[in-house]
Amino acid sequence: MSNFVSNAVFWVEVEKIKPNPFQPRREFDEARLSELAESIRMYGILQPLVVTRKEIQREDGSFYTEYELISGERRLRASKIAGVSQVPVLIRQGEENEREKLELAIIENLQREDLNAVDRARAFHRLVAEFGFKHADIGKKVGKSREYVTNTLRILDLSEEILTALSEGKINEGHTRPLLMLTTRPQEQQVLFKEILYKKITVREAENNARRIAYDRARKKDFPVDPELLAIEEKLREQLGTRVRIERTEAGGKVLIDFFSNEDLRSLLALMEANRMKSPTEMLDRHIERINQAQGSSPTRSADSLSGAPEFLDDRTPIEKAAEEDEDIYSVKNFSI
Repeated sequence: MSNFVSNAVFWVEVEKIKPNPFQPRREFDEARLSELAESIRMYGILQPLVVTRKEIQREDGSFYTEYELISGERRLRASKIAGVSQVPVLIRQGEENEREKLELAIIENLQREDLNAVDRARAFHRLVAEFGFKHADIGKKVGKSREYVTNTLRILDLSEEILTALSEGKINEGHTRPLLMLTTRPQEQQVLFKEILYKKITVREAENNARRIAYDRARKKDFPVDPELLAIEEKLREQLGTRVRIERTEAGGKVLIDFFSNEDLRSLLALMEANRMKSPTEMLDRHIERINQAQGSSPTRSADSLSGAPEFLDDRTPIEKAAEEDEDIYSVKNFSI
């Protein structure tokens, strides 16, 4: 790397400084820029920008000087907002190549004010794709481990919607790990993303949800599962746009549906009302019919023959049973919450 010219600070007109084409930062918080601009109005720029200088020949043979920014774009932008005409700069000697400019811009931003996770990942990707850096090499340049660089680059496997939310601070970098666990399950990944976004679930909660989904997948692989149930579960997930899980038991089962708001519940209710069954007890009637057929009985078996439910279905304690035997079932307390 080249040294600074005389290690001296020069004052340069703002309009003569071109932005760095290799600037890794894409997002600039306008509110924070305004705060920095106000600080510059009051105290000036406390830390010089870093630039390179070029002498460019005009068509008439005369020369003019142009500066290209290496680091300090936030300060340059804030200076323009503050109406400052000149800024202090350090001028690097020599002609840096593109690799050096990108490297300097990334390192400067990491050292002075962290890039958001998405900008950092994209900057690392440019170093790999355009300049052939190894992950370990990048780690050495920014004082991080190879694993840190590799994990940062994996963020780019997420969808643009998720990357936008991350860069805007709507979710944090810790949430990317559980989301990346579901890369091969885009629908479930999207549901988890919405839970993070709207339910404001923590990183640990998101990790637990992702692990549960991964466990369910492993369970379905290890144990025989009714393919029809899997197809129905997938269809329900597509139709409702949320996570749906069907749990099978010896006598039927249950359907677990995630929701985000009361409006979601109202939508589910409206959907069920639009497809209302002929009878409120249609499911139960079908179940009774299957039992009768399995026992070799007529489907029109009398209700009396269904009496005598097994004792294990009564989950009341002996004390509760004794207390309720002589109780008026129409008591007000039985109809109160």
